[in-house]
This record gives sequence, structure tokens and C-alpha cells, in this order.
Amino acid sequence: MRAPAALVLAAGLAACAAGPGLQPSATLPAAARETPRRYVVVTVRNPTAAPATHAASTLHGYDSVGAPYLAGSSARGAADALAKEFRLERAASWPIQLLGVNCLVYAIPESADAAALVARLARDPRVESAQPLLAFATLGAPYNDPYAELQRNVAQMGIAQAHGLSRGAGVRIALIDTGVDVGHPDLAPGAARTRNFVDTDAAAFRADAHGTAVAGVIGAVPNNGIGIVGVAPDAQLLAYKACWRAATGIAGVCNTFTLAQALAAAIEARADIINLSLAGPSDPLLTRLVNEGLARGTIIVGAVPADGLRRTFPTDIPGVLAVDAAEAGHHARDTVAAPGRDILSLAPDGHYDFYSGSSLATAEVTGLVALLRSERPRLTGSDALSLLRQSPSSGGIEGVPNACSALAALTHRSPCQAAR
Repeated sequence: MRAPAALVLAAGLAACAAGPGLQPSATLPAAARETPRRYVVVTVRNPTAAPATHAASTLHGYDSVGAPYLAGSSARGAADALAKEFRLERAASWPIQLLGVNCLVYAIPESADAAALVARLARDPRVESAQPLLAFATLGAPYNDPYAELQRNVAQMGIAQAHGLSRGAGVRIALIDTGVDVGHPDLAPGAARTRNFVDTDAAAFRADAHGTAVAGVIGAVPNNGIGIVGVAPDAQLLAYKACWRAATGIAGVCNTFTLAQALAAAIEARADIINLSLAGPSDPLLTRLVNEGLARGTIIVGAVPADGLRRTFPTDIPGVLAVDAAEAGHHARDTVAAPGRDILSLAPDGHYDFYSGSSLATAEVTGLVALLRSERPRLTGSDALSLLRQSPSSGGIEGVPNACSALAALTHRSPCQAAR
């Protein structure tokens, strides 16, 4: 099966692409290359008339022939005033003689809405132009992971294209499940924090298959030359064991007490998202805890049972983002459908296997929500449901959301058309 063409992220200046040999002030810091969404590009008019032999020449030493084209006093003053007024931190700057401007990259406050800030800057009379720091890419194979071509679900949800915008950085996902093989070579070292609410058996924790499969769908490391691709590989996982292996198969068994402990711990740890790839009877105590998490802004994602009806825990609780396997064909209006048949993921002891069921679909949607919440930390469950339900299907199964389209709708950036 041939994997779709996709993009290998290469962050760069959208309006200020630079050549070699730049002075440090014209070189982006590593943080801007890794998380461009937290930076904006601003140009201010720079009427300095000093001649230069080469376009984009800057400080003496970068262009050794002719007088350098520098930022004049008015441009420097405007840049400093903007930084102070909008609480920006200058990351790089570069006078562009061809356009008669000084181009600046600013880091924005962590709490700021990047789109709203760009709009405010664009209206400021001192600003010649303002835009996000966009990411571009070279075309090529999407991943070097040898089993990536077997991940039809990744292609169907547009994950490779979405990774050009977000990989879930800064998002904490609590997996309330069986244990997880946190030492699996396809999980980043230290990517998962663990707690065991069932027993003290560390070997059994690492040997649990169901939680390992769920963790792999979300967090498997892409482009490490082994294995598979996770939906939100930069998210931090909180692997909380509240279930233990059933007598047969990989299914887990849980109870009110262990689930309540894990839910309370996840909420107290301020998890952004709680993944519940499980189902069971309506439970008053667990419902109270889920409602407490929802009230605190946690997005809770739960699995719909095989009959497609939301009358079991946790999807019987209003506000829980309910997920069904797309192949089941239920097409309920209040659920999100995701691939749930023959999903390749991690298995204990460094292995891989295929799994089926809404548990895997739930993990996929949790990963999709992490991509969105990484871009909008205040994203709600209803926001996520709307974005995922409205994004066009991208590969063979009706109703499956397209991660890239959902991100583009959220961020008003559109890298998806070229990627497809």
C-alpha cells in the first residue's frame, strides 16, 4: 500500500526567508523553529536609504561588499514600542532593502490568542504588515517509520498533513486504562508518567496490551526509523492503570473504586484530555467525577459500545466527547466516528499488532483533540466536536474527520490542499 505524499516540517520565516551567513539577530531561535505557532512576523517601514550591493544585506560582515542596509532609528523605535505595548519578545530581525522594511519575528505571550494578536497588530498604523510565523515543507515520503504504510487510519484522517501544523505539544493526556509498556522503543523515553491504582506489579503493568495499544495510537514517535506513527506524538501521556487484564484476550476489567481513583488523579494533575477507552454501567460516583473534570475544562473522550447507543458510562454523560468506530456505520449526530478496524499499534515487549474496536477509535480522536488543543489551550469539548464533525472525510470511510482540515479551520491556515 503506497502511503500518500505528505510533508516533512521545515519551519521558516513566511515573509522573511533568509540566506546563509546571517548574523545572530537574523537567525531564528530553536524555539521558533520548533513551535512557530507562538511567533508572529511583523514588518515596519524602514526608510533608510543606504545603498547595498545585494538584496537582503544586513549587518557588516554578512554582506562584505558595499554599505550595509540597516534598520533606521524610526524602524527601531517602532519595533521597540510595539514590543512594549503588545508584550512581545523580539526573536529575530532582518532589514529587507527590496521592500523598504525591517522584518521582525516576535514571541507572543503564552496566554495570547495568536490570531487575535495578529489582527490587532495589522490595524496598528506603525505596522506595515503582520502575519503568523508559518511553516513550510519540502515534499517527500511522510514518514520513515517502516510500518507507517500499513496505517490506513493515519492516511484516512490526514495525520501527515496535520503534523505540519501541530503534533500535540504542551497537551497532557490521561489514559485511564490497563498498564502501558512505557519502555517500548516506539514511545519517547519519559513521554509517559505512570500510576498504578490496581496493584504494585510493575512487570504486569508493562505487559498490559490494551493500554499499550491505546498509548501507541496517540504517542508513537514518528520518523524515528522504527514502527509506526502516533496521532499526537508530542503530547505528554499520563498512563494511569485502573483496569487489569481479563481472563482472555486483551480486554481490561475495572471497577468503581479503581476508576474513581484514576479519574480524581487525572483531574488533580490538570490533564487537558482524559481518554476512557472503556464502557460500563452508569455509575453515580464516576459521573460526579467526570462532571467535575468537565467543569474544570478537561475534555473527556469516551468509547461508544458496540450497539452505538450512548446509554453506558462514560458516554451517557452530557459533555463527554463520544467516539464510535466508523466501520460500525451508526452515523449518530452526537458522536465522532474514527477508524476502528485493523488498527496497527504497539504491543508489549517492543512488538506491534493489529487491533479493532471503538477503544482504538477513541484513542485516535483523543489524539486529534490534542492536536487542536495544542493550538488553542482553551478549546472546549463542544468546540472539538464541531471542528471534527465539520471537517471533510479524507480517505475511504464516511464521516471520518480530517485532522488537517480541522486544524486549518481552527487556525485559519490552509496547508491541506497542497498536501492532498
